[in-house]
Amino acid sequence: MRTLLGVTALAALLCLAAGCGGNGGATTTNDATASAATPASAPAELKLAEVSQYDAGPRAFVGAADEADVKRGAQLFQDKGCSACHAFGRKITGPDLAGVTQRRTAAWIENQILHPDVMVKTDPISHELFAKYMLQMPKQGLTPDEARAVIAYFRHMDHEAGEAHAKEAGK
Repeated sequence: MRTLLGVTALAALLCLAAGCGGNGGATTTNDATASAATPASAPAELKLAEVSQYDAGPRAFVGAADEADVKRGAQLFQDKGCSACHAFGRKITGPDLAGVTQRRTAAWIENQILHPDVMVKTDPISHELFAKYMLQMPKQGLTPDEARAVIAYFRHMDHEAGEAHAKEAGK
């Protein structure tokens, strides 16, 4: 029994260390294009907020997605290995992404993509997801523009799912 527990703990650590990225440990930041309100600008002593400062306002689902951004976001999702932890319509080791743009604002999703390490310490939603899934989302080294392309891909997937559901209901 002790061996099984040790093997399980080791496997969890290996998954956490490997992350789901393909950036080889390199991180890229672009302070000139960073969002105005990013968790990276949080004080040195991080505190968990009672309410998310990033999840107030219209949901990310609102609006159309640029076709070029959708394609670029889909490619980034694939290249960074996000599908190792996430899927649309089913849970893997991380949260199911189906409907994420209906549940969250673009600002929240962007900050979660760009600063997952800070978000889990300061944002109550991210903190709750970490407690539920027991996995820290790794930093992928995306730029804010790339993160917005991934969000465009998420929006596209949610719009497609809505259209498919509407067609099924109409049969």
